[in-house]
Amino acid sequence: MATDASPPDTGTVPGPAGPSTEAFLLEQRSAEFGELRRAHRSFAFPLTIAFISWYLLYVLLSNYAGGLMATKVVGHINVAFVFGLAQFLTTFLIAWFYSRHASAQLDPRSEAIKSRMEDDV
Repeated sequence: MATDASPPDTGTVPGPAGPSTEAFLLEQRSAEFGELRRAHRSFAFPLTIAFISWYLLYVLLSNYAGGLMATKVVGHINVAFVFGLAQFLTTFLIAWFYSRHASAQLDPRSEAIKSRMEDDV
């Protein structure tokens, strides 16, 4: 059932206006923002390439080196199972490394940029 009534007044007061589009564009061109982007890219891109290569190696070995992957390591555990578990381990390690990198390198820089932009409003 459609009505023409306006939405109820929640009693909230609009917050302060944020930085303008021009302020964001100016910040995007700043040296500090460029350093932040470089710090992120220099960490994320190589790790992403390394992990995808590692994963593709696992897939290719599974498809084309069945004898190797079927090799028993201990009991009923074979090389394929060890590689599969290693995929999980490397995923968690990369997440942990990125969290440390972000806390040490990215967060302080982004917080400085954020504070400066909020102070300029």
